[in-house]
Order: sequence, then structure tokens, then C-alpha cells
Amino acid sequence: MAEGGAGGNEPPREHPQNLQGLLQMAITAGNAEPTPLEPMSDERRQWLQEAMAQAFRGQLEEVEQMKECLRVLEAVSPGGDGGETSEPAEGDPSRQASTLELLAELCENLDNAADFCKLDGMRLLAHRYLDHPVPELRWRAAHLVGTCAQNVPKVQEQALALGCMRKLLRLLDHDGADAVRVKALFAISCLVRAQEGGLQQFLRLDGFSVLMRAMQSPVEKLKVKSAFLLQNLLLDHPEHKETLCSMGMVQQLVALIRSEHSPFHEHVLGALCSLVTDFPQGVRECREPQLALEELLRERCQLLQQQEEFQEELEFCERLQRLCFQTPPE
Repeated sequence: MAEGGAGGNEPPREHPQNLQGLLQMAITAGNAEPTPLEPMSDERRQWLQEAMAQAFRGQLEEVEQMKECLRVLEAVSPGGDGGETSEPAEGDPSRQASTLELLAELCENLDNAADFCKLDGMRLLAHRYLDHPVPELRWRAAHLVGTCAQNVPKVQEQALALGCMRKLLRLLDHDGADAVRVKALFAISCLVRAQEGGLQQFLRLDGFSVLMRAMQSPVEKLKVKSAFLLQNLLLDHPEHKETLCSMGMVQQLVALIRSEHSPFHEHVLGALCSLVTDFPQGVRECREPQLALEELLRERCQLLQQQEEFQEELEFCERLQRLCFQTPPE
């Protein structure tokens, strides 16, 4: 008979596939109801040893996969290094694209993201693929930078040291492919949120101006994500409100609200709310008669009444009315 409640009536446990899975299993076990300590049964000990071995083996297998992927990405076919006499072998870009896609899946795992950088993968992205002439490879590289960087400070620091922020801002501002611009914005957001070094680079490179121009793009997805990032940066870093006001951000946001109505306006109004909250200079600028913002907000509230899908936008409008026009000016 097995000891410690780990007998034959217990359903078979699945082995975790990697270290992150093993950690999750430990956290889950730690949250369970405490039970009296009992000696570990032989069966339980064997299962745990196998689980750890499989987790380490799975991690090693994924590292080998990443090494193979990097070999594919590093390979340059005859003429593919900028030579004038021949072109890269046909089909290479599609193979490189599928390789970048696989790496993005693998690097969702934080351990793999860290290992990818140790293998010099981030350097390859920064120095070759963010500048690649094929748009799909540029957007997949930007997506991979963001996937690796989110929530991993060491990876963020390496990407910043390699100059990724400058290249990503350039892609966001000037690339001719919409998908590249959207993915560049994703990567930028992963490098500035909760990363002071990334935010400082973003500010030095005039990132707020780039973000403002992205919000004026005809690409709806880019507009929404740019406004959302601006809103969150203002919430997380209110100390930069004065800089934004000096750039004319209030006037530019109001001009965007005046454009033909779209779901994007919810995020613009949210950004404007964040800008003026606890910031008298922003309130004063909103009250400038030439902006006619009070009338615009009144009309927008009437438009949005009884439209359930725009309730959050309506709430932002009402909040702006209170903040800017229903409190005594300072």
C-alpha cells in the first residue's frame, strides 16, 4: 500500500514539459490546503524525479530548437549579404519567416526568452532582421523583440543596449508596411512599460512625437494602440505631463476627437483625461476658448447617449466635463 495519500486511487499526474511548468506545479501545490507532513512514498519520489528530469530535458530540447533556428537565420545564401552579382536563394524569406514564428512561440516561455538572448539572438534581430528588406521579416522580428522583452528586465536591457528602441521608433514612424508599424509599436510598449531605461531612451528619441504621429495614421489598429500606450504612460509617469503640454499635446488630442467618430476616440479621450487629471496647466489649456472643447464634449455626450457600445467613451467625456468645466479655475 502506498503511503502519504499518493496511492493507486490517485489519478496519474502529467509531467510538466519545462522549468516554467514545474514552477507552476510547485505554486499550485503550495496553494493547496496544508496537510500533516508524512514521509514521501517511493512512488511519489520516483514521479517527482521523473517530472524534474522531463522538465530539464524539455528545456534543453527547446534550447536546441532555438540554436537550430538561429543557424537558419544566420545563414546567408550566395549574394544575400549585399553582393551585387546574385540574389538570395528563392524561398529563403519564407523559411526565415517560419523560423521567426517558431522562435516567437518558444520565447513566450520566459526561460527561453532569456536563453535566446544568451545565444545572441537579440543581436541578430537588432542588426539584421529589423532592417531586413522583406516586410514580413521586419514585422516578425519586431514581434519577437517584444515577445522576449515583456516582463524580463535583463532582456529589455540587452535590447536597449543593442539600439532596438531607435530602430523600432524609425519603423513605427516611417515603414511603408502597416503590419511592421503595428508590431514595432508592440515592441516599443514592451520596452517602456515598467522599464525606466527604456522610457528614458524613448524620451531622448522624441518618442512622444512619434506616438502622436502614429495616432494620426489612417490605420485604425495603429491609432488605437498608440492612444492606449499614451494613456498608460501618462498614468504610470505623470511627471511627463508638462513636457507633453509644451509639445501641444492637448490641442492635438482635441483635433483628433474632432475627426469623424470612431471607437478610437475612446482611447484619445482616455489619454486626455489622464493628461489633465491633477494637472492644472492641462485644465487651463482645455479651457482655451479657441479649442471650443466644452461644446464638443456636450455634443459628443448627446451623440453617445443610449449607445451601450460607447459607454466608456461617454464616461471619459463626462469626466472631462467635470475636470475642466465644472471646477473653479486655478
